[in-house]
Amino acid sequence: MKKITQCAIDGSHLPQYSERPITKMSAAISRKAAGSQNLQRQLKVRQGELSKSRIDPTQLDASLERYNKLDDFVPFAYFMLAADSSIIDANQAAEWLLGMPWLTLCRQRFAKLVCEESQSTFNAFLEKTFAIRQHQSCEVTLKIAGRMMWIEIKAIADPLLQTCRVAVSDITEHKRTERQLELATLAYRAIDEAILITDANNRIVTVNPAFTKLTGYTEGELLGQCIHLFKTDCHDSRFYLSIWKALRKTGHWQGEIWKRRKNGELYLEWLRINTNYDSNGKVLQHVAISSDITDRKRAEEKMWKRANFDQLTGLPNRYLFYDRVQLAVKQANREGLPMALMLLDLDRFKQINDTLGHDRGDSLLLEIARRLNHCVRETDTVARLGGDEFAIILNEMEDSVGIERIAQSLLQQLAGPFLLNGETVYISASIGIAFYPEDASEIEALLKNADQAMYDAKEAGRNRFSYFARTVQNASQRQPCLANDLRDALANYQLQLHYQPIMELASGVIYKAEALIRWRHPRYGWLSPTDFIAIAEKTGLIVEISDWVFKEAARQVLIWRRYFDRRFQISINGSPMLFHCAGDHQNSWFEHLRQKGLTADSIGVEIGEGVLMDASHVVSNTLFSFRDIGMPISIDDFGTGCLSLSCLQKFHIDYLKIDRSFVGKLLDQSNELMFCEAMIAMAHKLKIKVIAEGVETKDQCGLLKKMGCDYAQGYLFSKPLSAEAFEALLAKPE
Repeated sequence: MKKITQCAIDGSHLPQYSERPITKMSAAISRKAAGSQNLQRQLKVRQGELSKSRIDPTQLDASLERYNKLDDFVPFAYFMLAADSSIIDANQAAEWLLGMPWLTLCRQRFAKLVCEESQSTFNAFLEKTFAIRQHQSCEVTLKIAGRMMWIEIKAIADPLLQTCRVAVSDITEHKRTERQLELATLAYRAIDEAILITDANNRIVTVNPAFTKLTGYTEGELLGQCIHLFKTDCHDSRFYLSIWKALRKTGHWQGEIWKRRKNGELYLEWLRINTNYDSNGKVLQHVAISSDITDRKRAEEKMWKRANFDQLTGLPNRYLFYDRVQLAVKQANREGLPMALMLLDLDRFKQINDTLGHDRGDSLLLEIARRLNHCVRETDTVARLGGDEFAIILNEMEDSVGIERIAQSLLQQLAGPFLLNGETVYISASIGIAFYPEDASEIEALLKNADQAMYDAKEAGRNRFSYFARTVQNASQRQPCLANDLRDALANYQLQLHYQPIMELASGVIYKAEALIRWRHPRYGWLSPTDFIAIAEKTGLIVEISDWVFKEAARQVLIWRRYFDRRFQISINGSPMLFHCAGDHQNSWFEHLRQKGLTADSIGVEIGEGVLMDASHVVSNTLFSFRDIGMPISIDDFGTGCLSLSCLQKFHIDYLKIDRSFVGKLLDQSNELMFCEAMIAMAHKLKIKVIAEGVETKDQCGLLKKMGCDYAQGYLFSKPLSAEAFEALLAKPE
């Protein structure tokens, strides 16, 4: 015999088929018989009272018979309730639904099972059932064994016995689903993003209020319309075809798209489209979610322009210039044609600016920028690096004749008179030229070579241009000799360290210095690092030289800590080649300091941005070893490269040294001033201290101190000195 399946209060399911149907039925019949006897006893008093009335006894028997037929095998819970909600009888489905045996159910009132918030509803329902004596229904919540249950009650009263028959259904899942749908609808209508849903034929089915607000159309105007209503001429047919191609292939698409509002106004939105399918894979709907990004896009473009273009002249600034140089190098490699880089510095601009005022100085720079652009091709780039320094990138230059023609044109244009508020001004420029890849294969080297050529032009009398190749010709000829002589330099005690003081701006105290190597060549005299370090790196002698520099600096800092300041620190320059060597010299350095009784912070290492951006494990491990031992690391010439903030955080950098190209042109309201302020603020946020290089004037020092710069280094305080001269400087009374 098939048995009715009913969900119990705890969610379990009864077996679908009874293994012992006869036993189960016998139990049910016995329980039913006991229930009938109990019913007979409970109604005995009422039966006696009713028999005294004029009611037909056969009608009374029929009512009792109906209650006796409360079926234990129907899929609904049935109850017999008195007017006070007392449970007189219940079927087996009622026991399963409420999780209570029959005897427990018949000892309480149904109203006690109803939750407090549903009590008034239930009481009104029961009262109405007995009063009207017609079918009534309501929905209430029950609390059974600590759990909430939504039920639907249908009832009809029996006027003879003054009771009612009640059918109860569990509608908890239905209510939960209904609530979820209500919340989904509420969210759909309240969400800030615009939502549009179309059918398979791209006809609009529904939109939310945010969509009508975004487009200006009412919901009535949109329903049934094709989505081509919003199409603009900002995109060609290939753009729209690519969207539908993606939807057919993946069911998804997202991106920026221009749309048109009802009033004709164009706006840019970020659009996401998803496709809903039926069980057979057929398209049911397209759901489009969009948001207006017009203002955000304009703000981003404005910020990008401010970050990449000079605010005065509108030319690319230093940062965008570096990007353009990198692109030009890639193009030169791809096309096989050389690229030329010009650095242009105005002659005696500071005198004009100080004499006529900053307003006229700005007007002069604006006119210079216009004339420079007039002299080059559209494919070339003219940038303002800061102050009165400009740069020009010339792509695909097939011969030097074209370069020379452009350089002469630039000089002629700038040599003409400038009319500034009724006053005529004359100015000239010095231009340095370097070629890629002839003069350098690395961007930094190319810039330095062009800069050197520019200073050669100034030294030659200004108002001219100079090629880098001519300025380094003599040095390149003597390089083979220097390579051989360098091998004997250490053995013959020809190398020497000079020290340039680094002053703490807040206190004016000197307890830091940078060690700078010098070579006293027996034939060429004193040589700077630029004359032989590249040779040392090329020949591999840089490791041996660096080891000597470290130990010599350690010997000196031990003396100065003992006699001058226990905090004294000497920084040495770390060659990129040094970090690529997999030797154990770092460990030997740490051991050397320990043997001397020096702490790791007594010697610092200065590195270029290129070393920090090197992703090799050897370089990273070397930097981490310095960091772990506590040896300070400084970034030299900061601001001239493209170093990311993540690198600064990764290696726990201690000091940033602002490049002298920024410090040398510090003026109130200048771009260099803003750059320095930004670098100092950023460094301090990262808990990094700042050293300004190339400080030559008191005005520069004052501006740096006002900006909160920690240290300064430059000729204002002292040029690099021998150890003896440096000690004399420290011994001077303040």
